[in-house]
Amino acid sequence: MKKKYELEFTLNASPKILFPRLSTPSGLSEWFADDVNIVGNIYSFYWDGSEQQAELISKKENQFIRFRWLDEDDDEEDTLFFEFKIHQDELTGDVALVITDFSDESEITEANNLWISQISELKRTLGI
Repeated sequence: MKKKYELEFTLNASPKILFPRLSTPSGLSEWFADDVNIVGNIYSFYWDGSEQQAELISKKENQFIRFRWLDEDDDEEDTLFFEFKIHQDELTGDVALVITDFSDESEITEANNLWISQISELKRTLGI
């Protein structure tokens, strides 16, 4: 059974600049995958010659985007997703990216480290 976890990263970027990097093939291929293609609501992500597909479940412009991996074997497949949520503090204007994902409990540390590495790449592409 996979366990849900969330990570939050403060980013010095406006939601209007950040959201396209979370939701478009060109934006996602800058930091998340080697290449990304979309057909309808199906995103194909390519890493080192392998492909994984995810269905776009929902999104709200400049706020969040949620995907569901299509190859999950888990019995709880409908509840497993990964999500990028942009949170902007009303008082300070600070922008945070909140990532929600699922992983086997024994692999959460490894998954966290992978996200940290990916977000470092996102920051580099944003110039922050």
